[in-house]
Amino acid sequence: MSFQFPNDFYWGAATSAHQVEGNNHNDWAEWEKSESRIKNLESRIKKEDFRKQSPEHLFKKWPAPLDLENYISGRACDHYSRFREDFDIAKSLGHNAHRFSIEWSRIEPEEGKFNEKEIEHYREVIRALRERRIEPFVTLWHWPFPIWVANQGGWENKKTVNDFAIYCERIAGALRDQVKFWVVLNEPGYWFVNAYVTKKFPAPKQSLFAPIRAYMHMIRAHKNVYKKMKDINKEFFIGIVESTGWIAPETLRWVLHDIRNFIFPWFVKNYFDFFGLNYYRRAPIIGGNLGDVSEIGWEIYPEGLYQNIRGAYSRFGKPIFITENGIADSQDLKRTEFIKTHLQAVARAVTEGIDVRSYFYWSLLDNFEWDSGFWPRFGLVGVDYKTMERKIRPSAFEYAKICKENKLEI
Repeated sequence: MSFQFPNDFYWGAATSAHQVEGNNHNDWAEWEKSESRIKNLESRIKKEDFRKQSPEHLFKKWPAPLDLENYISGRACDHYSRFREDFDIAKSLGHNAHRFSIEWSRIEPEEGKFNEKEIEHYREVIRALRERRIEPFVTLWHWPFPIWVANQGGWENKKTVNDFAIYCERIAGALRDQVKFWVVLNEPGYWFVNAYVTKKFPAPKQSLFAPIRAYMHMIRAHKNVYKKMKDINKEFFIGIVESTGWIAPETLRWVLHDIRNFIFPWFVKNYFDFFGLNYYRRAPIIGGNLGDVSEIGWEIYPEGLYQNIRGAYSRFGKPIFITENGIADSQDLKRTEFIKTHLQAVARAVTEGIDVRSYFYWSLLDNFEWDSGFWPRFGLVGVDYKTMERKIRPSAFEYAKICKENKLEI
């Protein structure tokens, strides 16, 4: 039996600037090398906490969880200079869309000083996609700040709301005829939790009420940019992207589920044209995982994707774009099945009349996975970080068959 996806369905993969471009100078790059960050990592490595959650074979590869070099983004994947090569690969795999982010710190390294050379670089990126008939989906903020924005407090400072709008207007104006699909903020709720609750991400936190101010300023920033971009081009299709999980056990689900998945989109519900849904796992709140897991211990649970598609559509009534879904699997043993079972969840939703328009696998390339560094391998394409050689994994070819045929064998 096979399921035929809609004719205009978007197939592709996603990346973000800091994770793949290399040699970015922003608050994340500074934090990675900071004394406090290094001390924290040395403490964790000494305790070998990573061995409790990771297969032994990962410690025999470079970079490994126990290598400090693993946590410095450095050249990343050198995608900044190799984007054409990477897009050739995407094209060969049948992708007709690609989601990526523009790095604010490249565009405006100093307040009010815009780098036209870098704006032109992103024009070339988009031109390269268009030449390969790949639709660009552009994210304007995928977490890092320019140094000057971080120094003024990031989202904690209301001035950043206006500064961000000026940057977005500049980009939207420059690319108004080349890009239709935009994401203003990537996973604002998830970023907030990791910056201010788990403290895995860098955040200024200048006072007790700083997290509340940051959250409210992100809401204002999204609304403000949405309105300004529509003034630039009313045909822009502008979305919100949020990380969604499936809560376990069920007794806690209805208390935490909406807060975890939908609270930020609810605050901006009249200011987006589509809901970008990122989904990776079932998240156990009490007790351990209930089923099979990835190499970083995330439980594989396709049913959660289906349920969250239903939840987002029923709450907001907007088209759903699956903007990220992927698995850390260095040996490529589970990725094919992961993709197919999650696409079955998407197909089930489409069959029920839900307007789902895309599937972006995370990620096109192995990349720098934020606080976890390089060792988690999410890529359809493996990257040798010493030589920067690309190697297409077998699962990528299996996904390519689905993309090219626009159908899924069930």
